Amino acid sequence: MAILPVSRDRPAMIRVDALLRDARARVEPSDAELLLCHLLGKPRSWLFAHGDDVLDTQAAAAFAALIERRATGEPVAYLTGRRGFWRFDLRVSEATLIPRPETELLVELALDRLPGSGVRRVADLGTGSGAIALALACERPSARVIAVDVSPAALEIARGNALELDLHNIEFRQGDWFAPLAGESFDLIASNPPYIETDDPHLAQGDLRYEPAGALASGADGLDAIRIIAREAPAHLHAGGWLLIEHGWEQGEAVRALLTAAGLIDAATQRDWEDRDRVTLARKPLDGA
Repeated sequence: MAILPVSRDRPAMIRVDALLRDARARVEPSDAELLLCHLLGKPRSWLFAHGDDVLDTQAAAAFAALIERRATGEPVAYLTGRRGFWRFDLRVSEATLIPRPETELLVELALDRLPGSGVRRVADLGTGSGAIALALACERPSARVIAVDVSPAALEIARGNALELDLHNIEFRQGDWFAPLAGESFDLIASNPPYIETDDPHLAQGDLRYEPAGALASGADGLDAIRIIAREAPAHLHAGGWLLIEHGWEQGEAVRALLTAAGLIDAATQRDWEDRDRVTLARKPLDGA
């Protein structure tokens, strides 16, 4: 690295472009840039206009530590404590899943079934960082959204995100699936539950190694949580209300069968931008249907 001479009046300084050059050799260039922007509190454009600026050794050491953690596989979202989703920059932590772009399909499908006016009751089961619930609460300000998660630590993150976004039509409840919703019914229920098989080798690879196992895996076939949601959802849906579930790309047929067996109708699976089964939805029959 290009380290300037050290003197009594000037500590060692390191150029931004030199730091980035070395970091890009160890991790994905976009990751290196994002981590340095996070450390410095600067936009990405700043890096290219200030490559010859210098940082002191304390800042350089902090950056090197972030790069080392990323090189060993720790997710960027956990290193920065943030992840973009929908129109937001959300707080995340090791207590929450990292929101992923494919989940935005679930939000889009839910919004298609929620009128822009009029009070609608919505539940988000297994909310994690609050990504789905917050997007729906933001886009449908007249809706009443209840976000549920079994993890108090995850709910703390989700509440913080709601405060940052100044959203007040959302409520957070702690408990397992429908347990905190006894006696209540909704116009729409959404969930991105755990759906990976418990012995899936992918759980020991990549970002999944660092994410909460209880929010990822769900039994031998990955469908244990979805079975619970499918079984209990009809009792919590208004007539004509919708249930939307995100799932694995090979689970569409099985999830449709579970929703149909639970008495829901019009079960269909929507594909994501990679043309993979991603979200299955169905509705409760109208009264008398």
